[in-house]
Amino acid sequence: MSAVVDTQLLGAPELYRTPTQRPSLEEAQAWCKTLATTHYENFHVATFFLPTQLRPHFHSVYAFCRTSDDLGDEVADTATATRLLSEWRAMLHECFATPALSRHPVFVALQPTIAQRNLPIQPFDDLISAFEQDQVYTHHASLATLEEYSRYSANPVGRLVLLVCGYTSDELMRLSDEICTGLQLANFYQDIVEDAERGRRYIPADAMERFGVSNEQLLTRYFDANVRAMMQFLVDDARARLISGQRIVTLVDAELAATLSLFVKGGLAILDAIAAQDYNTLKARPVVTKVAKLKLLGGALLGKLTASLQPSSRRKAA
Repeated sequence: MSAVVDTQLLGAPELYRTPTQRPSLEEAQAWCKTLATTHYENFHVATFFLPTQLRPHFHSVYAFCRTSDDLGDEVADTATATRLLSEWRAMLHECFATPALSRHPVFVALQPTIAQRNLPIQPFDDLISAFEQDQVYTHHASLATLEEYSRYSANPVGRLVLLVCGYTSDELMRLSDEICTGLQLANFYQDIVEDAERGRRYIPADAMERFGVSNEQLLTRYFDANVRAMMQFLVDDARARLISGQRIVTLVDAELAATLSLFVKGGLAILDAIAAQDYNTLKARPVVTKVAKLKLLGGALLGKLTASLQPSSRRKAA
């Protein structure tokens, strides 16, 4: 028999600590829904375009992802963050092995999601590995190491979205990985200054060497033609990944296609914002304008309307 994982996640932000009593399923799902709908506006918008009956599953998956991220990022002490992530992994494995023992609302809410959508443990486990890696590996050597990092930090999210929606094909997973890696890279290139202030650098060293950019330039926010050329190269690479993965919207049902298209276009909008300020992300963080966001939402709403009018127009053929 498995031992009870007796931890309250001491040292974590108070929101995420394990309660002394196991919540009911309804209480746990409400906790996850509140986290999902108040903590990150874009996630709330995206789930609006998904079938209503699947939203509780996405709330529980999001709550797992958000908690995992914050246990690694919102705890200043590296040793404490590492311990918390290790405890979180033990609680994840307990949830899969002996679900009746789980007390944290995330894992109580995840249990019907795992059972009804037949989810494997690997994507969840991979996400924890990414946040553990963040504690010790803060400067990336190459695009290859960024790809490997994204395999753990971003791609599992896209795979979980597909799995919750009932898709399992290798081709769809590959296309999803392209989108998720492209999105991850776009976010990194948008947040160079903020990451530097946190002691992290997601600009690959091999690209810096190729274009003659020093680490000191990034730290002092010194922008020149070399930085511009490097950023244009990196932005073009991320854009190619998003465009390559975009074919997925032709292979899934219309409702999911609307959501995935929103993610792709959102990533492209970030890259467009970087290009619009001449690739100078050292001067100011590029932002997607409200007008651009409204256009994205309008396109997604049109896709949802199409789905409602033609519910059988796309089948799960892939």
